[in-house]
Amino acid sequence: MARPVSATMTIRAALALLVVMLAATGCAGSPPTDPTPAAVPVTTPEAAVARVILAEKRLTGIAPRNPDAIGQAAWYEVAPASGVGAFVVTVSIGWGDCPAGCIDEHVWHFAVGSDGAVTTVSEEGGPVPDDAWPSPSGAARTGVGGVVTAGPVCPVQKNPPDPKCAPRPVDGAVLVFRDAAGTEVGRTSSKADGTFFAELGPGFYVVVPQPTKGLLGTPGAQSVTVTDGSEVRLDLAYDTGIR
Repeated sequence: MARPVSATMTIRAALALLVVMLAATGCAGSPPTDPTPAAVPVTTPEAAVARVILAEKRLTGIAPRNPDAIGQAAWYEVAPASGVGAFVVTVSIGWGDCPAGCIDEHVWHFAVGSDGAVTTVSEEGGPVPDDAWPSPSGAARTGVGGVVTAGPVCPVQKNPPDPKCAPRPVDGAVLVFRDAAGTEVGRTSSKADGTFFAELGPGFYVVVPQPTKGLLGTPGAQSVTVTDGSEVRLDLAYDTGIR
């Protein structure tokens, strides 16, 4: 003879069935979660650079390499690649008398896959000083920034160079910014540590350093192109006249 089914067992079975039904319909007592959005594929050089900057925010504002720019200390180049990723992004940061070609340089080659994954293929050069990064704080700025120095400091240059004879920062150097028509659109002065920044909108500019008291040689005018959200890095070197 079959055993009678108790009321308690019947209620438990009904509750279990209800839970299964609610879970199947996504209404198990809490709002359904949205599915994880699919990663946006990397299909353009700009997207590849954006992924590299996302991985190293101190590169924020770095500009593409301009072969015609003198003293461009920080730049990137992008090339398509097969086998190692969707693109290869080459990044270079230089420091130390960059108007004359930069004494030191750090270069990275990043492979950026179509899925957005960033891999360091190779890396050469010494540690990058904090003030050499396009954006040491990782915050995006639009304009032109850099360091103003003066040298030589010692009458005789040694090999290897003596750190005590490194170019010194220039305080109060006035820099004038002109647009493509030659109209002055802004000016700024370097701080005690030689650093400067001029907030400028996207466009072409000519940076014209002004003569500074106590320094014999004034850097020549430099042309730069500013893009939105980009801080163009420009190092300027005055001549002390010491020989």
